[in-house]
Amino acid sequence: MINVAVLGYGTIGAGVVEVLQTNADSIEKKAGDRIVVKRILDLRDFPGDPNQDKVVHDYKIIEEDEDIQIVVECMGGLEPAYTFVKTALLQGRSVATSNKELVAKYGAELIGIAKEKKANFLFEASVGGGIPIIRPLTQCLTADVIEEISGILNGTTNYMLTKMEEEGIAFDEVLKEAQEKGYAELHPEADIEGYDACRKIAILTSLAYGKQVDFEDVHTEGITNISAEDFQYARQMKKCIKLLGKSWSDDGKLYAMVCPMLIDHYHPLAGVKDVFNAIFVHGNMVDDTMFYGRGAGKLPTASAVAADVVDCVKHMGTHIKMIWEQEKLPLSDFGGFERRYFVRMPKEVSLESVEKAFGAVEPVKVDGIEETAFVTGVMKESDYHKAADQFDDILNMIRIDA
Repeated sequence: MINVAVLGYGTIGAGVVEVLQTNADSIEKKAGDRIVVKRILDLRDFPGDPNQDKVVHDYKIIEEDEDIQIVVECMGGLEPAYTFVKTALLQGRSVATSNKELVAKYGAELIGIAKEKKANFLFEASVGGGIPIIRPLTQCLTADVIEEISGILNGTTNYMLTKMEEEGIAFDEVLKEAQEKGYAELHPEADIEGYDACRKIAILTSLAYGKQVDFEDVHTEGITNISAEDFQYARQMKKCIKLLGKSWSDDGKLYAMVCPMLIDHYHPLAGVKDVFNAIFVHGNMVDDTMFYGRGAGKLPTASAVAADVVDCVKHMGTHIKMIWEQEKLPLSDFGGFERRYFVRMPKEVSLESVEKAFGAVEPVKVDGIEETAFVTGVMKESDYHKAADQFDDILNMIRIDA
């Protein structure tokens, strides 16, 4: 019998307990041993809950319980999660977590401790919820050199953009609706400003290239400037707008970014709607692969965490090799990558003045919108900004995915 302690009995923590208990017989066959939730750490009491007798309020109880072999961290945030997880690993206990903030900040360090202690630090659920992506990157695609990762990594913003595109709902209205449905938090900045997706692309890029990519170095923009007019232009160009987390290598340089992008309707990510996530990976041998599913939610995320627990049991006393060194992998200057740009300006701005600054452009017109809108040629980000700085009244700019 393997005893597990679950840290945090919120949505995900409760989901993990539910998965491990509901599917206990099936999981036992796959793990080769019975997995039992012995302790649950939370500040609250849960009277009437079938697991109320397992709840403790002090991590010391778990730390000193020699019967606990695996710790599941579902608290979120950096502290005290980092301290508790590090303590567990130093004791030789394996850890499974869904905490993207923890993984993005301390993943390399915690993997190193796990290796030293012949334990495991697994975090499949930290990116993409129930979508398997960490294992494919670290196991299935190890024969490939990863050249590009591009993903819809946040279900809240994808839901909002889908509603805006299909129903013409304004940003403020669709945000309120997302909050009412529980897709967006009361303070939604982590989602709508792109911070959540930023941490996830940093994790994926670190794993793909084997060194630490600091999320603070990833250029990040959210969706707060996207309007109904942008979607009208997108339809005219036979494109859609998605918030993408991207990293790619080009001529020995590595770039990473999170921002809204225009993608063609035939792009594999274009059909990803509502709260679903998808991650597109291009390898130099396997070519294009895509991983799709529910990127969040109680049971999909809990399922991924529980699968990590099973892996911890199957590899008890041995370390699953995962290359993520603490050495920092610097990202190349964001101004050096090349793209086309869709730009909107007031109608008073002449096409002549636009082309004087940007070079030859392709005008875009939509019935009912009186603006000067255009698509630039391929140009460096730094050159785009030099040209844009000549105008005081750019209404919006959206990059076009190559």
